[in-house]
Amino acid sequence: MSRKIELLAPGGDVEAIKAAIVAGANAVYCGLDMFNARNRASNLSFDELNGVLRLAHEHSCEVFLTLNVVILEHEVVSLVRLLNKLVNSGIDGIIVQDLGVFNIVKKHFPSLHIHASTQLTTHNEGQILFLQKIGATRVNLSRELNLGEIKQLTTVAHDHDVLTEVFVHGALCIAFSGQCYSSSVSVGNSGNRGRCSQACRDEYEVTAEGHRFPLNLKDNSAYYDLPQLVDAGVDSLKVEGRIKGAHYVYTVVDTWRKQINNFVESGKLLADDGNLHKVFNRSFTNSFLQGNLNKKMFTDNPRDNSVNYAVEKSDAISVVQIHDVKQDLYTDKNALGAELAEKIKDLSIDKIALTLAFSAKLGAPLTVNVTTGNTAFEVQSSSVLAAADEISITPETVEKRFRSFNNATFDLAPMNFDNFDANLTVPFKELSELKNEVAFILNGSRDVVKNVEVPALPKHPKVEDKPKLSLMIANAKDLHLADVTDADIYFKIPESLKKNCPKHIKLLQENPRLIPWFPAVLIGKDYLESVKILEEVKPKRIVTNNTGIAYKAFEMGIEWVAGPFLNTTNSHALLTLQEELNCAGAFISNEINRIQIRNISRPKNFKMFYSIYHPILMMTSRQCFFQQTVGCKKPAIEDGCMLKCEKATTITNVKGISFAVDKQKGGYPSIYNDEQFLNFDVINDFSDLFDEFFIDLTNIGAGSKEEQDKVELIKHFEALLAGDDDAKVALSTMVPIATNAQYKQGL
Repeated sequence: MSRKIELLAPGGDVEAIKAAIVAGANAVYCGLDMFNARNRASNLSFDELNGVLRLAHEHSCEVFLTLNVVILEHEVVSLVRLLNKLVNSGIDGIIVQDLGVFNIVKKHFPSLHIHASTQLTTHNEGQILFLQKIGATRVNLSRELNLGEIKQLTTVAHDHDVLTEVFVHGALCIAFSGQCYSSSVSVGNSGNRGRCSQACRDEYEVTAEGHRFPLNLKDNSAYYDLPQLVDAGVDSLKVEGRIKGAHYVYTVVDTWRKQINNFVESGKLLADDGNLHKVFNRSFTNSFLQGNLNKKMFTDNPRDNSVNYAVEKSDAISVVQIHDVKQDLYTDKNALGAELAEKIKDLSIDKIALTLAFSAKLGAPLTVNVTTGNTAFEVQSSSVLAAADEISITPETVEKRFRSFNNATFDLAPMNFDNFDANLTVPFKELSELKNEVAFILNGSRDVVKNVEVPALPKHPKVEDKPKLSLMIANAKDLHLADVTDADIYFKIPESLKKNCPKHIKLLQENPRLIPWFPAVLIGKDYLESVKILEEVKPKRIVTNNTGIAYKAFEMGIEWVAGPFLNTTNSHALLTLQEELNCAGAFISNEINRIQIRNISRPKNFKMFYSIYHPILMMTSRQCFFQQTVGCKKPAIEDGCMLKCEKATTITNVKGISFAVDKQKGGYPSIYNDEQFLNFDVINDFSDLFDEFFIDLTNIGAGSKEEQDKVELIKHFEALLAGDDDAKVALSTMVPIATNAQYKQGL
């Protein structure tokens, strides 16, 4: 086979990146100490990044930088400052989550390649088209997809000149990436900002099924799925682990490198994955890839399983035998560590020594001789030096122009003016031309991109004079609520839809006042059935939390609003949605606080929405939460589980905090905070900003709680928007377990 299969390795620090390079990675991904989703990794300084780029490129290894968090409005200036540096750095790509970054890069830094982060939850063909439209050249597909789904999406991506990458090794989140708010809700550390506290690894009170870690998945390993991934056309095989050390990275990447090479050369797989078990792991599963979502994917041990594996494999029983096995494992680890140390000992990311020697002689061009590493070249002015009448070119003048070469890439030695005669001159513009020519050559004979300033966006007026109330229902039994309010009524489309079932199409056609509300995750047939709803109903307006449906609405000319789970936190994200896909409005993320909201600029004729009452989603999963909690007789999730199951339970962590585990018919298993989100403050703070305040009247997330009187809720919320303070008292009585902590603490 001739097609290149990229092995993409994690690089949490310089040593891990060196380990990846010598182990045979084709590319590494790493982050700076800002704007990246692994704050717990050591990360790099910008000087170190430049050194890493030089080292990696010398070894034919590409470098991708993670900018994979949502961006706050006040951070845009710092982001642009960084992009101005990156555009001339030689970086091979940036990994992005925030929709606003797409807009900024596409407009002002078009030479940068954008890779769509796993945080964008890419799992259907419409999302591929959405991301390609806004500027992505590569997408990281959701970890929950099976091989058939990966193959289908990769075909679509390739048809639109987009590459795909798939995680093949490392930690698995039980939640859909980008749709997990557990850390944000419970301790104020958002996964969308790289501060996930890993609630899925937490210990809980023992469940009815006897588990203390009911959300803890084994690690991912597609080591033996390589042929199917190659057949699927996947461009990049990605190893997770930016918080892991160099020893881990070297062992895993080296093992995968040998597997890929052997398969390319012989068409066969290596049978031994033993080295993968010698470094940190929680045991392994490939069940997502195989589409077999079973109980064996879970483990009650969130810690390192390498010792347990070695003991079990050797059938050690006695204390002496176990001791010997452990010693052998440590010996093997030390040997791998020594092998790594030997291979990287001469690798350096030190700055390149740069020497500039200037020559100024009457009747000759102004000349600079440049020496850097093993390279030397000479650049001359186009004019010859003449005697100066008044102002001459001096060493001080030259030094002032050229000292900027002492930067993240070069260590500039004192400039040499030994052959520089006094009282001579050339046109000063030629001095700038001389410097630019040197910069061009030092930049790999590529033009140096000049700094760009991204102006602050203008704030346009509201579309609606006074904020309106809107609400959502998810069941036909709540249709009577239309009789008690003039509010916009959204109807939540479930995540799973029965194939060719006209139920929701008929409901929406018979009730044209209902505005379809599409969920964040729509995979396979569920995406196709949702598209069918658009095509058959042809609604005037929709709300969608799924960018694939957004793209389809854009294609069909249907007015669409970006839902709250698109995680919009800044003005440029709104502009991306409006300018690229004709979006009519957007919900602002409930994760940000009043100060972070205040600075957002509304695009022209663009509506802004905010949810003031809803169940607080913590995580949604394709896996089943009930297998490890209340139990389920089925060994694995079946096709009908999504459509039929309506289980609900609670789990309580060791701190005594309980969470509702809820499964609606047609919905994914989800976990909700015990408290509802109820925000009175935002109405006082931002009635002049938001066009619509939204309340969620579905029973999703209610668990075993008593259902609310929805007519009364609507009446009190309408009174609240009309300025009736008594409504706050009534609502606080009706919803006693509530919080707006996220609005107070922000990101």
